[in-house]
Amino acid sequence: MLTSVATLFLTLALADPAAKPQNKPQPNPALNIPKPSPPPKVPAALANKAKLSLLTRDTNEAVGLVAVPGEKPGRLFIVEKRGVIRILRGTAVNPTPFLDVSARVKVEKRDNGEQGLLGLAFHPQYARNGFFYINYTDLKGDTRVVEMHADKINPNRAESTIDRELLFVHQPYANHNAGNLAFGPDGKLYVLMGDGGAAKDPHGNGQNPDTRLGKALRIDVQAATPVVEVIAKGLRNPWRYSFDHKTGDVYIADVGQDIYEWIHFLPAGNLTGHNLGWNIREGLHCFQDKPCDPAPFKPPVIEYPHSEGCSITGGYVYRGKALPELDGAYFFTDYCTAILRSFRMKGGKVTDSWDWKDALDPDAKLARLAAWGEDQDGELYLVSHEGPIYKLERR
Repeated sequence: MLTSVATLFLTLALADPAAKPQNKPQPNPALNIPKPSPPPKVPAALANKAKLSLLTRDTNEAVGLVAVPGEKPGRLFIVEKRGVIRILRGTAVNPTPFLDVSARVKVEKRDNGEQGLLGLAFHPQYARNGFFYINYTDLKGDTRVVEMHADKINPNRAESTIDRELLFVHQPYANHNAGNLAFGPDGKLYVLMGDGGAAKDPHGNGQNPDTRLGKALRIDVQAATPVVEVIAKGLRNPWRYSFDHKTGDVYIADVGQDIYEWIHFLPAGNLTGHNLGWNIREGLHCFQDKPCDPAPFKPPVIEYPHSEGCSITGGYVYRGKALPELDGAYFFTDYCTAILRSFRMKGGKVTDSWDWKDALDPDAKLARLAAWGEDQDGELYLVSHEGPIYKLERR
């Protein structure tokens, strides 16, 4: 989530090619990209149809809101960083947790730290097999992704034992643990790892093929002995990614370093083999003004500078019924500034890019927005680290 903020703006040095050895990358004028402008305000005809409705304030450092796939709408599972998962029904939170693994979880003392229970995903056949998966930092601060099981008698409780561990990754620092989990249309579990932390990727993990840090991973949980596949590299701290359940496309929001935040779009059927750029690039730009060749990298489709926010929070594509006018719009925000924005992808291009801040948060009350949630009907929710959870609804 929250990362270091600098006030510098990136400029690319356009050195004379003859002044440097020809076997070294040269600055590319095509990468001298100006700072992007904020999107326009959402048109009034659309803005007047949507609102955020408060559901509850009864959360403690929530970082996620997850629904059981295929289940009749009614239950949403709140992921709290300190190791508890609780059930939200409407506007009421069950007094008894679904799961409490706080004794296994390491959490930094500062409340905006990046360790803890960070992700939850239910098996696509959860209604039949009861399996779910959590992503957390253990008592040594390392990442573990494990399989667990719902209680066979009480559907609102989980068994406390771990069925099996699917992934272990040593974390050299306390930050950039990422933490999200999501099942793809292929039924496999996707785990996108941060670069291991500190700042500026000091060990070069984003580009290092010999580590799982900074990589997009895929696990077939159906296998008797699951294999962890590395399917892409070049991630910094992907704070929330999601599949569009209608198209299978993937949206990845990656937290930047000094100057930019950005979003990658990977179309369905083309999810593997990409180099997303970090730490050679920061968004669309050469990192730290160092010459770089853009050719090997998959560029993001959206970026914004730290004058507008400092830690992106990725969301979902709206596929709900309440606001059909928003069908296909991907929503995202920022932990630091609570910007509220959306855009659509059409033919591989960004369209309908809108700023929703005045429409959905006219009094600027939203703060530290840590996650979005999606229910079985495709309706969207907004999760604040401060406590409140909101639902995007029709006026």
